[in-house]
Amino acid sequence: MIREEQFSKTLLNKVPQITIFFWIIKILCTTVGETFADFINVKFGLGLTVTTIIMGVALAVSLYFQFKSNKYSPGIYWLTVVLLSVFGTLVTDNLTDNLGVPLIVSTVLFSILLAITFIVWYINEKTLSIHSIYTVKREIFYWITILFTFALGTAVGDLYSEELGFGYLNTGIVVSLIIIAVYFAYKLVGINSILAFWIGYILTRPLGASLGDLLSQPQSHGGLGLGTTITSIIFLVAILGNIIYLSKTKIDHLDEPQEAERKIDPIH
Repeated sequence: MIREEQFSKTLLNKVPQITIFFWIIKILCTTVGETFADFINVKFGLGLTVTTIIMGVALAVSLYFQFKSNKYSPGIYWLTVVLLSVFGTLVTDNLTDNLGVPLIVSTVLFSILLAITFIVWYINEKTLSIHSIYTVKREIFYWITILFTFALGTAVGDLYSEELGFGYLNTGIVVSLIIIAVYFAYKLVGINSILAFWIGYILTRPLGASLGDLLSQPQSHGGLGLGTTITSIIFLVAILGNIIYLSKTKIDHLDEPQEAERKIDPIH
């Protein structure tokens, strides 16, 4: 049984400062989440259930090291994000393919679960800022939220690109325009920075998924036909390159909790 003092233990901030690299790697991770899940499931013929179990175990190991660390570590943090992206994709795919749950139902379900998580998080902690993640309890809320954003983003992306027939390219364009609109609403109108951040975070999932499908799916299905193997390798290498750069430069480190509370700009 976890004691209350463990939940309230103060740590150095466990997440990165929000720079352009954050959004680049986030989109790369979401793309890998879409293509790598398909790669393991199809190429190795393991099936959705076995693939989900394998990725769930890998995610649990990554989360163990993430929680064990007392400060932000680019390698551990972004590995966890990648695995959450893959696992979140598989959760939605299992609901759709194995259980026959319509994508519109999955979209509504994960929207409700995400909303509940935000409400409970705010009631308990009085903030939803990504730069206030320096207690165990807040980190638990944070990673549950990230999981639901990936599952929801997968459902929304598949709903629009496949079931509603928008196509991968058109879905990506529409989502990009919405993200741009949110950015200008934040810069020009002054909408809440935390709200703007979470809207952008949720929407980058269908954006990355659409990009991954556009590159990997065969031309007969509206893609460019690169395949899941090549697409996954390209984006994994790009993620690794960015992580190495961040590890060396430390430009996204934000170590002091007091400073972390103030720096909540979702773009810069």
